[in-house]
Amino acid sequence: MTARDHLARQQAELLRALLAGERPPAGFPPDRVRAEAAALLGQRRRITEALRPDLAERLGDRYRPLFDAYAAAHPRAQGTGARQDADNFAAWLAARGEPRRPRWWRRERRV
Repeated sequence: MTARDHLARQQAELLRALLAGERPPAGFPPDRVRAEAAALLGQRRRITEALRPDLAERLGDRYRPLFDAYAAAHPRAQGTGARQDADNFAAWLAARGEPRRPRWWRRERRV
């Protein structure tokens, strides 16, 4: 294996660690990789929220954990733009029955 091949393999492993939650390659401090992965996830979440504020508004406090679950299961594919990623998140939510529409009425309970 050439030095170039070795470097390419390490770069691919590092990207998987940053974007897909895999273990970092040897020689990279795991705590720093986790911190950078969290920062990248936060950036992805904020961009999606900016592109689809309707989802964030309707999900409220559930937006962050739902987006994080989506992102963990769906690392952003190479060549996928931010708008497509936001639309993919919306489709993922719809497949799960989210966001739930608020009930504008309540049935009265009889005692």
